[in-house]
Amino acid sequence: QVQLVESGGGLVQAGGSLRLSCAASGRTFSMLRMGWFRQVPGKEREFIGAITWSGSSTYYVDSVKGRFTISRDNAKNTMYLQMNSLKPEDTAVYYCATSRGLGLPRRPSDYDYWGQGTQVTVSS
Repeated sequence: QVQLVESGGGLVQAGGSLRLSCAASGRTFSMLRMGWFRQVPGKEREFIGAITWSGSSTYYVDSVKGRFTISRDNAKNTMYLQMNSLKPEDTAVYYCATSRGLGLPRRPSDYDYWGQGTQVTVSS
């Protein structure tokens, strides 16, 4: 079992920055690949990006590439999502997720454990 807890969400003006954290407990964190998703009401959960268990590889969708950065600190069992140049369309509930395995999957069904989500609101 793995428990994930997101934090760091909030209200920010367009062009601002936020850093989300995803703290993990339970199973060996360093062996888990991890991803970030976001969801707005009435829409499907959207994949944002992912990071391998070592942190050596990351993947981002085009809509956040160059603005968002995923990193992890295995010593602290924590993954981060640094979000810069935020836009109103980035407003959503942000979720972290994890699973074992290789690669950087993009489907929600490829992840086994999820956090409860943290709200990010970007005002124009």
